[in-house]
Amino acid sequence: MAEAETTVGGAIDRAFVEEFAQRWHEAWNSQDVAKVLACMETDIVYDDDAWPTTMRGHADVREFLEHTWRAFPDLRFEVVDGPYIDPDAPKVAWYWRGFGTHTGRLDPPGLSPTGTRLEVAGGEFDEYRDGKLVRLRMVFDMADAMRQLGVLPGPGSRAERLTARLASLRTRLRRRS
Repeated sequence: MAEAETTVGGAIDRAFVEEFAQRWHEAWNSQDVAKVLACMETDIVYDDDAWPTTMRGHADVREFLEHTWRAFPDLRFEVVDGPYIDPDAPKVAWYWRGFGTHTGRLDPPGLSPTGTRLEVAGGEFDEYRDGKLVRLRMVFDMADAMRQLGVLPGPGSRAERLTARLASLRTRLRRRS
């Protein structure tokens, strides 16, 4: 497939965004590391709420993808809103929804499989260079995901109130030290 023109006066054109979005989401949903990395520059800088550090380069992203797909082998994403194209720069934002079943170890943080079907909503902020991602930021409610997996207590629950009290006690004890 011929790649659409990526820039018009320093900005990204809609044809490129639509073509890239199709390749990007097909790559993620295929769970093929090579296809995802093919959408990224080798010097990609990638921040994701699901990973404890900023990823820099293909090796870091490969590690993240392998861990993610090991924990959620059926993970899929769909666009629910956007794209929102910056008129002056090669930047795009999307809203998405992700679905997957936790059947493998989630590491980090080291959570054994729960068998739970997870559904998260989030946003993606992309920057492009030469038709590929050079900067990527994925954001979503990690606390909601951890609640779904049983790591955190439900909102308003007795367990949540107890957790808050323990955190407050810890803070008071630290102040005395």
